[in-house]
Amino acid sequence: MGKKLTTVKEKIEVNKEFSLEDALKLVKESSYTKFDETVDLAVNLGVDPRKSEQMVRGTVVLPHGIGKKVRVLVFAKGEKEKEALDAGADFVGAEDLVDKISKGWLDFDKSVATPDVMGIVGKLGKILGPRGLMPNPKLGTVTFDIARTVKEIKAGKVEYKAEKAGIVHVPIGKVSFDTEKLLDNAKAVISSIIKSKPATSKGKYLRKVSISSTMGPGLAIDIASLGKGV
Repeated sequence: MGKKLTTVKEKIEVNKEFSLEDALKLVKESSYTKFDETVDLAVNLGVDPRKSEQMVRGTVVLPHGIGKKVRVLVFAKGEKEKEALDAGADFVGAEDLVDKISKGWLDFDKSVATPDVMGIVGKLGKILGPRGLMPNPKLGTVTFDIARTVKEIKAGKVEYKAEKAGIVHVPIGKVSFDTEKLLDNAKAVISSIIKSKPATSKGKYLRKVSISSTMGPGLAIDIASLGKGV
């Protein structure tokens, strides 16, 4: 991989900022692995996530998905259990799933719950919380609208949350995607992050934006090229 990585770096001018489209094209051209790398978007925000009123978090449905099958688990009973299965959920249940997870089973990517079962799901907070798998009303994953929620997640709904340093990381697809699809996904994420700007955030909101593949170097984006609202 040494020679291949050197060749990749030679294509990239140090300290250069790219338009979003050019960066995505270069990420695709520079991929040197044998597997289909994930393309990630990183956004440094002018916020202090330690202050609750400046926390930036949200969800967005990527127009073209993320390029992988998402295993969805739903905590529900009765009619909502059937609704979840009909919508394509991979695992559905209540006490049985709580018991299974409490014993160490975690073979799923996202979880959703109806509000009436959160009393028993809450027991899993210490297990699911640190892994980002806990149903959360702020993210729309504690809801009675099970069918729509499951379908959105399956279609490519992703969550984002600013880390302690004010950085948001979001997967926007695979290197194998067409540039246009990656561009659509990236624009959808950036637009959502802009709409989530806290009222108390002062000064420059989008401080730095970069694109990278799983094994590739990060490419800085010219923020001015993203248009209005930044």
